[in-house]
Amino acid sequence: MYISIIGAGNGGQTMAGHFALLGHKVTLYNIDRNAVSIINNTKKIVLNEAITGTAYLYNITDNLNEAVNEAELIMITTTADAHRELAEKMARLLQDGQIVVLNPGRTLGALDFANTLRALVKTHVYIAEAQTLIYACRAETTGNVRVIGVKDKVLLAAYPAKDTDYVLKKVNSVYNCFIKAENILRTSLENIGAIFHPVIVLFNAAAIERGNQFFFYYDMTPAIANFIESVDSERLAIGKAYGVDLLSVNKWVSYAYKGIKGKNLCEKLKNNPAYYKILAPTTLYSRLLMEDIPTGLVPLIALGELAHVKTPLMASLVNISQSLLGIDFTTTGRTLEKLSLKGSDIESFKNSLK
Repeated sequence: MYISIIGAGNGGQTMAGHFALLGHKVTLYNIDRNAVSIINNTKKIVLNEAITGTAYLYNITDNLNEAVNEAELIMITTTADAHRELAEKMARLLQDGQIVVLNPGRTLGALDFANTLRALVKTHVYIAEAQTLIYACRAETTGNVRVIGVKDKVLLAAYPAKDTDYVLKKVNSVYNCFIKAENILRTSLENIGAIFHPVIVLFNAAAIERGNQFFFYYDMTPAIANFIESVDSERLAIGKAYGVDLLSVNKWVSYAYKGIKGKNLCEKLKNNPAYYKILAPTTLYSRLLMEDIPTGLVPLIALGELAHVKTPLMASLVNISQSLLGIDFTTTGRTLEKLSLKGSDIESFKNSLK
């Protein structure tokens, strides 16, 4: 299959290398070609640990039209806060029948992408979102990726849901790990990163700002793990209001990764081999706040508002992050207004996802 990977960060390099190793014709796009000049010169990505091998890409480019033109499957691996801008740029480049998958969509990414796209063109493109990225990975140097772990099960849904079976068949023919979700409400509400990342960053903000290096998950403490579960209880309450039976963060860790041992969330996070070597960010202005607040917690709060579910802990995390970083995430985040859901209700919203 001719596959285009949009975004050459950790996930993009890993997916491009992995899919090329599986025998597919892979083009890797990055907005800044100089940032991946080593790959550009060799067209080579080396994968280590959970996936091993030297992969050779068909093409690497900073020309979006060149990346999108022939692709049957377009896998977007940028941070979710870039989805809206990408939809605007890709709108007149996409062709009927192409498949676009957000890896991941975070919360309501497919809806945001589709709304942006369809406001500009009438092209029939299949749009879907994965609940999370397949890999836990880090590019140690450009073109040299450490694949710490690979998830066995990743939920996927198309928008609208009637397209999910078609998209699922295509993406699972590339790498068979995706599982059908009833609609993007399920993949969106299962945005576990939005629950983990901001909490851990904010409670370690001083250490991060001082430059004290620590392991993001392995150095977890019981009190912080308990607080994560308290925040997660609000996500579960939102799911219940929409009739969606969600996995708790505790159960999700065991679902996504095989053989995880531990009596509680803290122990499971510390015992997960895929999480052992993941270091904390070196700045507060990392995707763990800059992405997970506007495309994670903000739309989760919006879904709660639509369902009249209170989310005080989520709101407090957003407010503290905004004050800490000096950024108003409601101006760019996925609010009800930005998602064209203001004045809607649960039933009409759920019907629109079918």
